Amino acid sequence: MAAPRVLVVDDNRLNAELVDFVLTADGLQVTHALDADQALARLAEGAPDLVLMDIQLPGMDGLALTRLIKADPALRHIAVVAFTAYAMKGDEAVMRQAGCDGYLSKPIDVARFASQVRALLPQAGPA
Repeated sequence: MAAPRVLVVDDNRLNAELVDFVLTADGLQVTHALDADQALARLAEGAPDLVLMDIQLPGMDGLALTRLIKADPALRHIAVVAFTAYAMKGDEAVMRQAGCDGYLSKPIDVARFASQVRALLPQAGPA
């Protein structure tokens, strides 16, 4: 069985490298995009199982990109998880309204992060 594929959309390279390290060590396949244009290019190359979507991106923000993904019949099945430092009351509801299927906050808990991501994979089973 192929490893689950995760696209990390985050303009902070250090965040992306840490996520890559943690998820790859847990057996997931990880690709990156620094902005919405790169994310759309990666999605055109092949649909991942899950997108970790930073909300604050240069140019088009993560919520607008999520709306685009969820409006596209070829992509709407992809799980999109808001991956952000936003932690204000009501922010998660706004993210879900935009089409996010879940929410993970930054900074990550390295010990728990891979299991949190696996739990958000479509039809997630035991790791």
